Amino acid sequence: MHCEMILDEYHAKLPFYEKMKSIVTERLGACLDENKIVVAGLEARIKTEKSLTGKLELKGSKYQTLDDITDILGVRIITYYSDEVDVISALVEKLFDIDWDNSVDKRKMLEIDRFGYMSLHYVCRVPERMYHDPAMPQLNQIRFELQMRSTLQHVWANMYHDMGYKSDVEIPAEYQRNMSRLAGMLELVDEQFSRIRKEINDYRRNVQALVASGDFDEVPLNGDTFRSFLELKPFQRLADKIAAINQAELYEDDLMSYCHILMLMGMRTIGDVVRMRNENEEGAYQLALIQLAGTGLDIVAYSVVLQNICIVYILTQGFGEAGLERMFKLLYGESEYNVQRAHRIYEQAKKINLI
Repeated sequence: MHCEMILDEYHAKLPFYEKMKSIVTERLGACLDENKIVVAGLEARIKTEKSLTGKLELKGSKYQTLDDITDILGVRIITYYSDEVDVISALVEKLFDIDWDNSVDKRKMLEIDRFGYMSLHYVCRVPERMYHDPAMPQLNQIRFELQMRSTLQHVWANMYHDMGYKSDVEIPAEYQRNMSRLAGMLELVDEQFSRIRKEINDYRRNVQALVASGDFDEVPLNGDTFRSFLELKPFQRLADKIAAINQAELYEDDLMSYCHILMLMGMRTIGDVVRMRNENEEGAYQLALIQLAGTGLDIVAYSVVLQNICIVYILTQGFGEAGLERMFKLLYGESEYNVQRAHRIYEQAKKINLI
């Protein structure tokens, strides 16, 4: 009879749980977006009648009313990295009212084989400052559970559950040891992913600071440093000058594809790229005069600046049409037009004595 009363209350309150599910997921999603946090998953579910019935059969005497069951609405945030759980939990604490007495940090569990259960569980309420409807005051009283864990912890928990075991006691000892070893390995992988990401982020910040300092000879040329260098708009002055030939508008396209080309040309540092620009920008401008003369083009791609600098460098270094063809192949892939383009530019370069 007691369990039936709780089930009747469950049916009566389903609309409130549905509304709360919508509010919680919407506000959590917006909060993650505002803080530029990308997660592997944000999911929510309302416990089914079948699931609730099973829980009441096992632990019915523990609950006096439906409100005593905190996981009728369950929400889960799955992060890519384990250290993001702490970041997100801090945001959650600002969003919702937390029932600290019933919340638990399962990450502090010491057993190595409990990796899949190392989640942070908060029992929460929707505060009136977030949402309040006088017609539905229950929305600010009902509790829900919010679970935060990493992708690897989530995968482990799902696989463990899929094996059909509800406790360690049920797992034969011959398998328990291997499960424990695997859990330890996954925990180590989870930690290392977070560590490597932090080290990469630290490296990128150092690179940005080094590039910003202007000591370019100390900055090795690679994808990260070249991207930071481009943020300084190092080709803007020449780009504006070339656009002015036809009073054209500059189209800001991506120059990152030139990083590999510059490295193949022998550039080892950002300082090498700066010197290459300085030594070849006049030739690049003269070449642009011939390319744009009489065309009437009113839009010029920003990348034409670096492309022309590379063209001038290739030709003045004596690599000829073959060198131009190789560059165009890297930029545009295999195409018969690469040969025609290289020949046309080679002939244009002759007119300004680049060859």
